[in-house]
Amino acid sequence: MKDTENTRPNAPTSALPNSTLSNVPRLRFPGFEGEWESRLLGDIAEISKGVGISKEQRSLEGNPCILYGELYTTYSTEIIDDVVSKTHLPTTGLVQSKPNDLVIPASGETAIDISTARCVTREGVFLGGDLNIIRLRGQDGRFFSYQLNGARKKDIAKVAQGVSIVHLHGNDLAHIKVYYPSQPEQEKIASLLSLIDQRISIQNKTIEDLKKLKAAICEQCYQSQEETILPLSELIRQVSTRNKRNLINRVLSVSNKLGFIEQSEQFEDRAVASDDTTNYKIVSPNDFAYNPARINVGSIARLKDATCGIVSPMYICFHTTSYILPEYLEFFFSTKLFQTEVQKRLEGSVRLCLSFDGLCNISIPLPAIDQQRVITNRLVAISRKIEMESRIYELLQKQKKILLNGLFI
Repeated sequence: MKDTENTRPNAPTSALPNSTLSNVPRLRFPGFEGEWESRLLGDIAEISKGVGISKEQRSLEGNPCILYGELYTTYSTEIIDDVVSKTHLPTTGLVQSKPNDLVIPASGETAIDISTARCVTREGVFLGGDLNIIRLRGQDGRFFSYQLNGARKKDIAKVAQGVSIVHLHGNDLAHIKVYYPSQPEQEKIASLLSLIDQRISIQNKTIEDLKKLKAAICEQCYQSQEETILPLSELIRQVSTRNKRNLINRVLSVSNKLGFIEQSEQFEDRAVASDDTTNYKIVSPNDFAYNPARINVGSIARLKDATCGIVSPMYICFHTTSYILPEYLEFFFSTKLFQTEVQKRLEGSVRLCLSFDGLCNISIPLPAIDQQRVITNRLVAISRKIEMESRIYELLQKQKKILLNGLFI
């Protein structure tokens, strides 16, 4: 991997207060001073549109191309160096990029989503329809890509028009006010943020690789043919203890990504729990619960903390017997084997559900407790590593957000 230590710009410092200067950012690199210029985007750029290229017109070979939808799904950072898609369409009538071009979707689902700018660093990339193209005059496209995605994002959202489908026109973009320093300072800022994006990308790949490793180990451990295979009916027991005395007010939900979470966190904008929770089911530490209508998307979890909670009566709750570790069963629920068996047992016409009897009919390879502990310890270690790397990823994202707020006006 290329060593970036020697190319990293000096860290920006807090700008000194100066009552005579208004157009200056809160953070600034040493050696730069004076106010930034303020202009309308249309005064420093030509704004046009791309020409339609459909998904079906992409190919394995041909000329590189960018479709507007890829700005939402494929290109997650402000700078596009490597173009993924290609097309065999003839060049006649198509729009080709020049280095430093900015592209912004011309339509999208929400005003905030549509405010997604990317800088294309390559020449000759075909730019598809529904793309606004901003061709700057003598400015750094990377710098403006970061500015439009950060400090100007709300400004762009305000001029987007529409309800079910939101549209963004070039004439509206032309009236967005932008702020910029000299080109050397633009390059410094863009280079720093680009390095952070590279670090974020590496961190994301580390997490994805760890998840793949965990999934592979998990599949291998639960596909063994050497162990006793037992139906879950011999290993779990349903529990339906109700909150009759109303002693527990911690209302929980099961998320398909986060497991048990406070219901107030899942539904921040409204109260979902009934005023009367005496019929809610009590879940104790190491109890499992699942939504019969959402287990097919992974809504099943084990309560890992030491505090009891209550869940809606619609949930099915159970705990394990002494023959199986709850952690061993929990990891089994994340395997493809389990997901396949769930699909076979879903019942219903309008909404597919898995009954407790259906769950009990699923079988699991069951080694001795000591071997279960070896397997779970290995998977727990990888899970903790993923959590640690995920926290680092979140901190990097937070660092970028702080810099976007501080380095721009």
